[in-house]
Parts: sequence; structure tokens; C-alpha cells
Amino acid sequence: MQKIKGIPVRHFDALIIGAGGGGLRAALQLASANLNVAVVSKVFPTRSHTVAAQGGINAALANVLPDDWHWHMFDTVKGSDYLGDQDAIEFMCREAPRAVYELEHFGIPFSRLKNGNIYQRKFGGQSQNFGGDQAARTCAAADRTGHAMLHSLYQKNLQAKTQFFDEYFSVDLLKNEAGGVQGALVYSIETGEPLIINAGATLLATGGVGQLFRTSTNALINTGDGLGMVLRAGIPVQDMEFFQFHPTGIAGKGMLITEGARGEGGYLVNGAGERFMERYAPNAKDLASRDVVSRAIYTEIKEGRGCGPNKDFVYLKLDHLGADIIKSRLPGIRDMCLTFLGIDPIEKPIPVYPTAHYTMGGIPTDINGRVVMPAKTSPEVCVEGLYAAGEAACVSVHGANRLGGNSLLDILVFGRAAADHMISTLKTNNYQHNLDSDSIDKAIFHFQRWHNMTSHAEAISAESIMDLRNELRRVMEEHCGVFRSKQILAEGVDKVQAIIDRMDNACIHDESKVFNTARVEAMELENLAECALATIISALYREESRGAHSRVDFPERDDKNWLKHSLYFKGENQPEYKPVRTKPLTVDSFPPKDRTY
Repeated sequence: MQKIKGIPVRHFDALIIGAGGGGLRAALQLASANLNVAVVSKVFPTRSHTVAAQGGINAALANVLPDDWHWHMFDTVKGSDYLGDQDAIEFMCREAPRAVYELEHFGIPFSRLKNGNIYQRKFGGQSQNFGGDQAARTCAAADRTGHAMLHSLYQKNLQAKTQFFDEYFSVDLLKNEAGGVQGALVYSIETGEPLIINAGATLLATGGVGQLFRTSTNALINTGDGLGMVLRAGIPVQDMEFFQFHPTGIAGKGMLITEGARGEGGYLVNGAGERFMERYAPNAKDLASRDVVSRAIYTEIKEGRGCGPNKDFVYLKLDHLGADIIKSRLPGIRDMCLTFLGIDPIEKPIPVYPTAHYTMGGIPTDINGRVVMPAKTSPEVCVEGLYAAGEAACVSVHGANRLGGNSLLDILVFGRAAADHMISTLKTNNYQHNLDSDSIDKAIFHFQRWHNMTSHAEAISAESIMDLRNELRRVMEEHCGVFRSKQILAEGVDKVQAIIDRMDNACIHDESKVFNTARVEAMELENLAECALATIISALYREESRGAHSRVDFPERDDKNWLKHSLYFKGENQPEYKPVRTKPLTVDSFPPKDRTY
């Protein structure tokens, strides 16, 4: 086997980093085109976070109520608080039906109507006829849609002979002598041995960064690894100030209660038993956009109308739906409530509170999944050989706020689009050059920094990785939450920077527990810290309220000064900006309007 600087090298046409829905959809497309594909994942693929998606995937199939992809596009643009790029949104909404029918042919067991068509439930922010009556657009497999999707895609990839590197951690991207990206340095979590994967095209599908916050719906693996890799490679991240707080996490625990529970007819009540959403969204009520519902719950509690002895949550009522609906359409929610709360939602309401859920920002890409770099004196340029898709990417179809049901759609549509572009590119030019020696040296140095960590017993005044991680998550929750202000954000910036400075003296807590997993935790903390700084600095400088970014000191949306995307570069104390793409592909633009539900 070839070695470079003593490290084994494997050659592939394409490298996919991340085995969630976006990565597996791209890998399947590439492998089906007879390309040699490697998928690197730090967990077994079916444990990727896509498995936790519950509610469904949006597509204008019109199986339950009249629908049209133009209406879906309008709802997505409006839901994004007009920060979404309208060419990308049009592309996603037009492709949505095909994406769902492909899943159906892959074997996903969608819930069905009596006539055999795919069942579609109501979700927040959906409308008919450009803001009219409630739509039913979300195709569901009970409340386990992500689980069904991920398992089906994994099985199809096994059939297509995709090669998996399970439980491998990606350290850094590698560049070639022409300046393009050509693979990555990864290492086996089991053995600790590094490996260079040399690939003509590389796709980052590493998911979001929900572990930034103490209370989160996200798995422990969602640590922004792809975002950390691009920042170290000199590429910016986009719109990181926009982080979605899902309105209905289990209070005090964070586990997700799908929006589908409200789509089936559930509703929220405060401590007085009042359906309070009628005050905040008189038309959509409990199915308003997620940022609207989260702020409403927060406000109810802050003003003393919460539930429980401490009045620190509200109730989600499902008991009126009846046992048959809950058992057939929300079985996972019922199991979760029985397991973690000892509550049966057939009989009692569920205590809920907003919880960190989704990264709207990420790695800037075009609609073909190509990673793009801003240029001060010319249009954006693509980073040769590098792609991104899914929650790790920012194309941007979600803008300042994502609509429920659009995340699974995003990963499928742009996972496939990126793969299609990779296929066409690799067939004409595989971009295989010699790997850049300096790039390899930097990646090895980064790997060895954490691989050779000292134990707590050997270090003087050292701090544990997990203590620093917990402190970082607490700081982000307290200083960059649902409501923000200049003072609170500025204090948070200083605290996050102080944690980053202290990481130079970090170590393993206990010599007897120095496994390779401890090295993973250290590198995850580094990625989390870089993403935290990008998020809180971007939030500090955006002086308006838009979507999930709500500033109490700037309560209004400011289209004149702030209808633009933020770009954060590693080491910079202030973001750069670029315009929103307001021109769709084939239809008229949707100009910004007051956003009411």
C-alpha cells in the first residue's frame, strides 16, 4: 500500500464525509454511476442524526389537500424571513415530488391514505394559495420518517457497493498542488491509526452543531466537524447567527416532540389552561413558524403564565386526539413520553420548552453543492473539488428560519444535486494532482496535537475536555439563546474566547480512561468552540431581528441594512457580508413583506 510521510493512502473517485441522509443520498448517486466511493462516518451509518427526524418530508403532492410547488416555494421564502436564496428555494421545491417518489421506490414505508396514496400531515408555516388556508404537505412514515429513510438509503448503498469507513474521525481536508481540495486525513477511532483518503471530489455532509447548547434535540455527535474543517482550511461559514430553537422539546431534557404532533391536532396551553398561540398567530395558531412559536412559549413563561410548580414550561395537549390516532401516527412520541416522563400522552399533556434544534447557517454553497468563496473584487469562486450538503451546508434554502419538513427535503435534493455535479466533473476531469506536502504536514500536526494529549496527572493546572465542553454549552445557552442583546452577546464573545484560550491547557481527566474516544472528544470540542465563536460574533454584529435571530435592542427586521448573508472567517472579529440571491430560476421574485401567521 502507498504511504505518504509514513501514513497509508487509499484512492477513491469520491469521498463523502458523513453518513446521514445527505451523505448517503449522494453516495448512492455516485456509486450507481460506477464511481469508486468512500463514506467516512464517526458512527455506524444508521446511527447518524437523520435517524432522529420524526415528522416528515415536504413535497407538494396534493394527496390530502390542494397544493402546488409555487405555494411551497412562497412558504419557504416567507418562513426564511426573506433571507433564503430564491433560486435555491425554487430548485428544492420543484424537485421535492421526485425526491419523495425516489424514496418510495427505495422502499420507505410511508404512511398511507385509504386510496393507497402517501399520507401528508399538516406542519407549521404551510399554506395554500400563497398564504391562504392551511396546507397538508409533509409526507410521513408515522413519526419515524428519518429512521425509515436512513435505513433504506444505507441498504441501497450496500447494494451499490459503496465502501464504508465506519467509526473513522475526519481530522482535516487535504489540498493538492493546484490549490483544490483532494481528500482528507482521517483516523480509526478503534486503533488510533491515521489514513489519507485521496479523492477527486470531496463532499462534506457532517450535519449541524446542535451540541453548542446545553439543552438540545441533537445527538452527541452533532459537533460541527465539517464546519471546523472548512474554517481551518480558510473557508468561511455563512449565517451562523441563525440557530433554530424547536418550540416543543421535552422540558428539562430536550428530546424532540415532533411538530407533527401539532399537525395531527395537538395544541399548546399555558398555566391557566389557555390556548395562548391565538394571541401570537391568530390564523396559523399552533402551526405558526417555529421561531414564532418558540418566542411565544418563552414570553408566556417569562410573564408568569407557565405550567408546573416553577411555571417553567407549557403543556402540549394530545389527549383529545384519541388513542387510535396517537398509536398509529405518533407511536414514537408516545414511547418517548412513557420512557422519559412516565406520561402517556393519550391521558395526560406533555411538558415542553424550546430547545436548540437546527443550524440554518453552514458552509456556503451554490445549488450544485459546490463550496463557494467570496471574492472582494470579483464574483464568488468555487473551491475546486469540494462540495457540501445537508445541515452542514448553507445553500441557503432556510435563510433565517427553517420550516418543519424542509430539512429531510434539503438533504435529499442537494445531496443528489452535489453528486450529479461531481459525476459530470469527474468524467471530464478528475482533478487528481499530487497532494500538497504542506497541507499534509498541517493535518498531521493537528492530529498529533490531540493524539499526544497529556493525562491529568502529568499536567499542571490542566482542565478536562468535558468540563470545558460543558462550560461552552452553558455559555452559549445563556448568551446566545432565543432572545439576545448587545450586552449579553458581547459578554458571551469574551467567555467563548476565554474557553478557547484555555483549551491549550486541556487534557484527559483520568489516565485510566485515555481511549481513542477521548481524542475524538477533544477534537469535537475544538470544532464546537470555533462554531461557537462564529455563531456569537455573527449574532453580535447583526443589529436587527430576523427569523430565529431575535434582538431585544433591535426588535424590527431591517431590510434596508440587513437583507444580506453574513460570512465568518476563522480568526476574524467581525463578519463580512454578501447579498441574498432574490432572483429565482424561472418565476417572479417574492419581495419582502411583513411576516404574519
